[in-house]
Amino acid sequence: MRCDIGIEADLRALVDRTIDEYGRVDSLMNNAMAPTQATFDDSTVEMWDESMRVNVRSLFLLTRLVEPHMTAQGGGSIINMSSHGADHAVTPYMPPGYITYSVAKAALERFSSALAPELVDRGITVNALRPGAVKTELTTLEYGEEHDWSGWKGPESVVPAAIFLSRQIATDFTGRIVDATTFGVSWP
Repeated sequence: MRCDIGIEADLRALVDRTIDEYGRVDSLMNNAMAPTQATFDDSTVEMWDESMRVNVRSLFLLTRLVEPHMTAQGGGSIINMSSHGADHAVTPYMPPGYITYSVAKAALERFSSALAPELVDRGITVNALRPGAVKTELTTLEYGEEHDWSGWKGPESVVPAAIFLSRQIATDFTGRIVDATTFGVSWP
């Protein structure tokens, strides 16, 4: 179903249709990103607002919409797709132009860890997943096909970690920021 995740009415229609068709919502994966690459000097208020609308506000709205359904069914799993760009330690290694992206991903991680203790008694887990370097349609558009993609993985590399997290319903595996590239090695 096509929707603009920055528009509350579109999100409500998405959740309503999911409930109508499937009768429940077991897992929610927030995996949207507004392409707002620009240096501080070149960025605009409109770019900032678009990033926060798509990348941060949507987390709050979708969680508010699915939480009652998850609570009523005994739990659920919310997975928020993050990035190493949220980590302060990575800042020296990132090229210029990722300030808005980094702030949005840091907000996503903080939202995840702050929300988790509020929903754990309802059987809902909330975790942030850092996928690592993944060659997606958006990154291909951003960097171009001629980019050196060695060391980058395909989207399927994130699937095992995402499946594990989606199955963490009514468990104590919540409030974590985990890296898909270390799944099965340093976690679970």
